[in-house]
Amino acid sequence: MIGSIDDMIRRLKMVLPARWFADNTPILDGVLTGLGSTSTWAYELLGAVRQQARIATASEVFLDIAAADFFGSRVVRGAGQSDQAFRAAILREIFRPRATRDALSQGVQDPTGRLPDIFEPSRPADTGIWNQLGGYGVAGRWGSLRMPNQILLTAYRPFPGTPAAAELSDFDILSAAADVAPIATTVWVRIES
Repeated sequence: MIGSIDDMIRRLKMVLPARWFADNTPILDGVLTGLGSTSTWAYELLGAVRQQARIATASEVFLDIAAADFFGSRVVRGAGQSDQAFRAAILREIFRPRATRDALSQGVQDPTGRLPDIFEPSRPADTGIWNQLGGYGVAGRWGSLRMPNQILLTAYRPFPGTPAAAELSDFDILSAAADVAPIATTVWVRIES
């Protein structure tokens, strides 16, 4: 088997000159066994390091270290959360879309369980336009071109009695919005029950 002591001894003997030693070499075999066992230990350690160095195969504290490397204290393992569930949360956060309206909506909906209301005052699809789309204010609400790169977001707290309701604070909702909001955009947030 690759990496076993016998394999390591065989590899070491392959690099030694053949005519230097007799067929029966107990002292040489003892020295090579010591080197082989050390090499086997290093090979096994390398395999363990390789496994823990990838999020897909990391486990226990190494998964926590990976989350801390990527997100600091923003993504932490919940009490009693399994490796598989925590791994899924890490990967979901790594690959989460950002800097779009849909990403903002999904980023706030994930922790709260409720779809937020997003209104951009300078976006014609949210407000309508004169002589188009039925008139100004018909498509939604009154807007203003004096509010470029600004979003009015109404986030809703989780429904009472749900597990998220007890654990989620208003700060967590604000952080979720800030994590996915476009840069150079002001997001005005109102939180309602």
